[in-house]
Amino acid sequence: MKQFLLTLILLFTFWACAIAQGGADTIHYRKVYYWGTTGMGFPIGKTKEILSPKFSGSIGLDISLKNPMFFVSPTLYTLSFKYKQRVADPNYAYRIEDANTSFYTFAFSGGIRKQMRRLNVYGFAGPGVGLTSEPRANVMADQKLIKMENKNHLNFSSKIGAGADYKFNGFFLGIELGYLHNFRKIQDTPVNIFTVMVGLKSDITQIGDKVIDVIGIDGSISGKKEKK
Repeated sequence: MKQFLLTLILLFTFWACAIAQGGADTIHYRKVYYWGTTGMGFPIGKTKEILSPKFSGSIGLDISLKNPMFFVSPTLYTLSFKYKQRVADPNYAYRIEDANTSFYTFAFSGGIRKQMRRLNVYGFAGPGVGLTSEPRANVMADQKLIKMENKNHLNFSSKIGAGADYKFNGFFLGIELGYLHNFRKIQDTPVNIFTVMVGLKSDITQIGDKVIDVIGIDGSISGKKEKK
């Protein structure tokens, strides 16, 4: 947890210094980007007693608002973990020692960004809602069979983080660090996860313009495009 907070502080310090320096071209002005990542979610604190990290990912949008300093980002996180069942489930005769579990979380975040020519740094925060899938083993002794099942739970969460991306010809390469807290516990254990994601951003503004026109978000990206 201390390492995560230190990393977050360093990123925000870097962002604050960038604001003090000022000056940048408007790469993100009236833009919509597709943001796809891969990485890992690292359990924090007591969460480590039941979850271990596996490769995870996310897909989402980066939508600049009328003021290009601000953006919104609807993102779907798919976090995978190794799972150890410590607390017995009264509906099942046995606990599971080694299995897999997944968190599917849709987060809608708002953020602030500073552009420095091709480099961008940003911070964001927002609520989330999702589905947690926990494995269970149903033992059928008469058939000498173990049937694996998934026990699904709806949960609400919060997500905060910071990141940076750099513009190459035609795409951005970025890294994002975040902290996810689920308000619903697993096995009477709080769920706190530190996420590290690396990925690419692609400009889909023309597609985004059509979507915005349909759903009627005022001032997001519609209007005349400026040349880079």
